[in-house]
Amino acid sequence: GCFVFKPSAKRRRVSQKKDRGLGESIGDSEDIELRFVTCQSLWAQVKAKTEQIQEDLNKQLFDNLVNFLKLSHSEFQEKTAERTCRMKSREIPTAALILGVNVTDHDLTFRSLSEVLQNNISPYVALLEAKDCPGIKNLIQKLMGQLMNCYVDVEDEDYVQVSQKRIRCSMNSIITWYESVTKKTESTAPSEKGTSSSRHWQSPPVVVIFKDMESFTTKVLQDFIVISSQHIHELPLVLIFGIATSPMIIHSLLPHSVSSLLCIELFQSLSCKEHLSTVIDQVLLPTDFPFKLGEKVLQVLINVFLYHDFSVQNFIKGFQLCLVEHFYSQPLSVLCCQKEDTKKRVNSLTHEQCENVRRLPSFRSYVESQASEKQVALLTEDNILKGIIQKLLEDLNVYHQNYLPVLRCLHVFTSSLPKYPLGKQIRELHCACLENKVWETKEYESSLQLARMLNKSDLVTMLQQCVEIFVSSSGKEFDKTVEKLKEFLTQFQKLEEEAFQERDVSVSPQKELQKKTDLYHLQKTLLELKDSRRSKKLTKFEMLRFEVVDYIDSLVRNYLIPAHHKTLHEIVYFNRASVLREHLNAAPRTALHTALNNPYSYLKNQALKSEGGSISNKAPDICIVYKLHLECGRLINLVDWLEAFSTVVMSVEGQNADAASSDQVDDTIHARFIRAVSELELLGFIKSSKQKTDHVARLTWGGC
Repeated sequence: GCFVFKPSAKRRRVSQKKDRGLGESIGDSEDIELRFVTCQSLWAQVKAKTEQIQEDLNKQLFDNLVNFLKLSHSEFQEKTAERTCRMKSREIPTAALILGVNVTDHDLTFRSLSEVLQNNISPYVALLEAKDCPGIKNLIQKLMGQLMNCYVDVEDEDYVQVSQKRIRCSMNSIITWYESVTKKTESTAPSEKGTSSSRHWQSPPVVVIFKDMESFTTKVLQDFIVISSQHIHELPLVLIFGIATSPMIIHSLLPHSVSSLLCIELFQSLSCKEHLSTVIDQVLLPTDFPFKLGEKVLQVLINVFLYHDFSVQNFIKGFQLCLVEHFYSQPLSVLCCQKEDTKKRVNSLTHEQCENVRRLPSFRSYVESQASEKQVALLTEDNILKGIIQKLLEDLNVYHQNYLPVLRCLHVFTSSLPKYPLGKQIRELHCACLENKVWETKEYESSLQLARMLNKSDLVTMLQQCVEIFVSSSGKEFDKTVEKLKEFLTQFQKLEEEAFQERDVSVSPQKELQKKTDLYHLQKTLLELKDSRRSKKLTKFEMLRFEVVDYIDSLVRNYLIPAHHKTLHEIVYFNRASVLREHLNAAPRTALHTALNNPYSYLKNQALKSEGGSISNKAPDICIVYKLHLECGRLINLVDWLEAFSTVVMSVEGQNADAASSDQVDDTIHARFIRAVSELELLGFIKSSKQKTDHVARLTWGGC
């Protein structure tokens, strides 16, 4: 049950004063407002980027769908032999859109698809969901309601209301409506040529999108397809099936006699894993975005994505939660801003904010590493501290600028290795680098060993990609790195030229063996070849390959230092993974125990407050029954339980609780007890026992 208690205005004002500060240690309203504005600005930046990524990823898929619809529509308009053949076969053009199991992301995709189709193909687009179409009548009614933009009465599934006129829900009504609206457009078309209103054809198709095809009942789909195929020569219908699993579901849901009425073409969307990698690469990693996620926090979000829903939208919402939580709980998040605003905000820090900086663990370690005189100055003088903060934040920004290109360069080398020791996606490598010094891990050593066995063509390709990465990076320290990598490429080119020249020379020993000679000279030559193979030295290519791998290793050791080793990383990195888990990982049993054991924690009603584990008289019946059952063993006697319940309830009514017994309990209390026990059984805390008829068995232990 839900119990609503509206707090009084006075109490609400008191609670607002208590919760005024974002963070326990700061009460400056200007600072709070600045943090709030910064948080909103960063979220707007993230939202714009993710929407642009979504639009770019969907562009190819939507373009293919638009071309398919244009083709099917042109076939409907042109009275060709193929068109006549299709009319006879009654095939309906159908697009099977494979979107993947990330069902929660499908809403956004279909909304975007509907807009694209309405802007480019036809104004007549209907989006149907299985929950709204339990029967064929409901489906036709929903279809007419969306196409005609009219009122739909759920209780009356046979009619729709169109401008004070009731129209019967049938395919004939849709055909009549379509003919009337297309005649109107044909009559106005000559005068509107070249205008924005003529972006559709004279007889645009009617596009019906089945958002979740797997959820539709077989009978509803069959009936609709059979009915539509009979009217395909009168109504240019095009179907789009949204499929989360496999295209084989079409043949599982529809028999051959029905699926043969569809002219199906498959369309595959981008994998949600690739989508996530793109979001992380273009939103989370770039240096122009100051807010960063710690390794454990990022791993929590990725685990929720991989093991729960594969939803990129939910991942972005989780990232938004991290952003809000960081600016809410970290008083120094006011410094988590764009580079050009940092200096101004550092200079405007108050003494209390400077003290917060001094309390940071990373800054304490930095102070301990300084000389004693400088330690005193940093801990006592705010002006000197502000100058150091400015310098440390600039160093942190330089670290991020250098970190990203080296990370991408390392990913180029490791993403194609056998068994992917450091992961196939850049997010896996990023997590490994954030967690520890990656060069100290076994996976990294294994990657280096495999990299030292790469062939020349792969190695040259990787070096060329690394050159492009460093040239396009914003880091100022990579000019020498680019020169060194280009030098390696030049050396590989020289080795290739030398290999052509030495190829003819290397054939001479083979030719000597082919000459006619005696057994002694033949045996001597073979022994010499065998000895030369045993004492084989590294070739020039192998030496150069080792040099390249060692150079990449030196870059990794210099620039991929874990973020938690950098001073003031707490300002820009959110590391509170436990807080994120509490919000994202549902714990219904814990919440249920809290609600039943202490209803005040949710209802905030002063009458429900109880001290020392006592049972409040005014608590809901189920709460009283629940707290009493916690005091029982494996089997609970219903008579004793009822007697204890009546004692608690009757005490609030001012009756003599001591005189109460099972015989004196009135019918009202008895009914309330039975109802509360039934609710407790429904929640899974107890069940009826076969051992004793007047007992129930307790199902939960450990205090909840």
